[in-house]
Amino acid sequence: MPMASLSSVAPVMEVACRAGEEFVQLYYETLDKRRHVMAPLYSESSQLAWNGLSGQGIGEIMQLLQKVPASEHSLTTLDCQPIPGMACGGATAVLVSTEGQVHYEGDGKSHPFTQQFVLMEHDGVWKIASDCFRFSG
Repeated sequence: MPMASLSSVAPVMEVACRAGEEFVQLYYETLDKRRHVMAPLYSESSQLAWNGLSGQGIGEIMQLLQKVPASEHSLTTLDCQPIPGMACGGATAVLVSTEGQVHYEGDGKSHPFTQQFVLMEHDGVWKIASDCFRFSG
C-alpha cells in the first residue's frame, strides 16, 4: 500500500485538530455549566461509557449525565486524529483523546481522568458517536 505524502495528510490533520479543539472547548464548558443542554452533541446511535456505566442514545446518555454531580474539568492533554473514512463507512470522523483533572461538587479532591471521543460528521455538524470516560491513577 503506498504511503500518502505529508502534503496530502496535513490538511486532513489540520481539520481534525481544529474540530477536536473546538469540540473539547464546547463539550467541557457545556458539561460543567449547562449540562442540561448537552443532548444536541449526541445522536440516537451515540454510545457513552462513563466509568463502568453505559448508555446508548440521547435519552439514556442524558439520564446518565444528569446523575453525575456538578463538575469542573481542567485539561492537561488533548490529542486529535482523523479516522480514515474506510474505518467509518465513508463518514468523516475524528478521534479525540483528553486527560486532566475533574472536581465534583461536594467532593474535597480532584480526580485524574481520561476521556476519548469519536466524532462523526452528520449533515455538516459534529456529533459524538462514542464517548468513554474513565478515572485514572
